[in-house]
Amino acid sequence: MNISTPLPEIQSRLRGFANPDTARILQRFFKTGPGQYGEGDTFLGIKVPVIRKVAREFPGVSLDTVTALLGSPYHEERLLALVLLVRTFAARSESERQAVYETYLASTRHINNWDLVDISAPHIVGAHLAGGERAPLYQLAQSESLWERRIAIVATFHFIRSGEFGDTQGIAAHLLADQEDLIHKASGWMLREVGKRDLVALETFLLRHYRIMPRTMLRYAIERFPEPRRQGYLNGTL
Repeated sequence: MNISTPLPEIQSRLRGFANPDTARILQRFFKTGPGQYGEGDTFLGIKVPVIRKVAREFPGVSLDTVTALLGSPYHEERLLALVLLVRTFAARSESERQAVYETYLASTRHINNWDLVDISAPHIVGAHLAGGERAPLYQLAQSESLWERRIAIVATFHFIRSGEFGDTQGIAAHLLADQEDLIHKASGWMLREVGKRDLVALETFLLRHYRIMPRTMLRYAIERFPEPRRQGYLNGTL
């Protein structure tokens, strides 16, 4: 299968794995009810390993086709589009990667759940900005969109893996006052990843901010700490 593969063929292949029982479970898990963060999202009932398998069947699919797939009302089709975008970004030249990055940022309204952000942001946004200006991350961190703010912090996972922690700390500090629990979880997760590589860097951040950190962010950040130290942070006694 190659670049000429039409969108309906890709959709047909993926939808062949649909499972209504799994779809009902996923719609509850991803909080699609009224007033919830995933309100109105629709699921086919396909798990991530199957989606990755389908993605491998369509190497070299065009950017236009992937963009069209990303506009799907079905969550799993948007997830497949993002897996394809990640694979496309990794395989292309620098100029072509710029196009993938721009397509991604122009499509954030479709990247509208935490799994969609987490599977893609480090590998496209983080990877593209790794060698240059990081200002776009700070702009995303100020967005009114929950998902763009999550993209900002999760994209820094790419830097963390390279031993760079400053942007993670800077964006996490900016997000201390965020009202969304999904942002607290993402920030705490990224801080924990910093701590896996440099405990001093994490504790420096914590000692400066832990008294005002949202509880969820703090709990995620110190999850791997020895219990006495963890309790010290939670009880404000350090």
